[in-house]
Amino acid sequence: MMKVKLTPSEFINLKGIEYFQFEEDFIEENMRCIPMVVRFKMDAAGIKLKLAEWSKFHSSERVKLALMPVFTQDETDRYHQYLIGLIAKYTGNQATTIPIDLLPDWGNLHQIPAMLQDKSAALAFQLTIEQWRKLTNIQRFALLKLCRPGHENKNFAKAIAEFGLLNT
Repeated sequence: MMKVKLTPSEFINLKGIEYFQFEEDFIEENMRCIPMVVRFKMDAAGIKLKLAEWSKFHSSERVKLALMPVFTQDETDRYHQYLIGLIAKYTGNQATTIPIDLLPDWGNLHQIPAMLQDKSAALAFQLTIEQWRKLTNIQRFALLKLCRPGHENKNFAKAIAEFGLLNT
């Protein structure tokens, strides 16, 4: 099978979003995976997006999904509508909805989730509550996504290094 050489993603130098260097390695089936900033916003909007759906979107639409704000309920509703519109446009299918977590673990600044503590311990790394609190929402979100069972350890290790957690 011939391996396709991918160029840098459209997100790598995009101003106005948090995009992580380790995400350049997120490739499945010769397609870049959905960046954390978009995954974060999809969770807020209650939509699950499959890689096959994402791959059909035009680059400008993917960039718009990364840039659209979801700070207020109106913004989140607009994001939700835009995303379900894209899914319908390109697949003819209805979007897969997911429950919206009103108290997500990444938002709890008083306790590091057990799943993250376990993954950190497995890599001989200890995250302190002070480090946890200094991370941005999307950094905390990313660490939790990367520590789920079955996820590759190499991306988790790259993320903790990129977030400066090994130097403190």
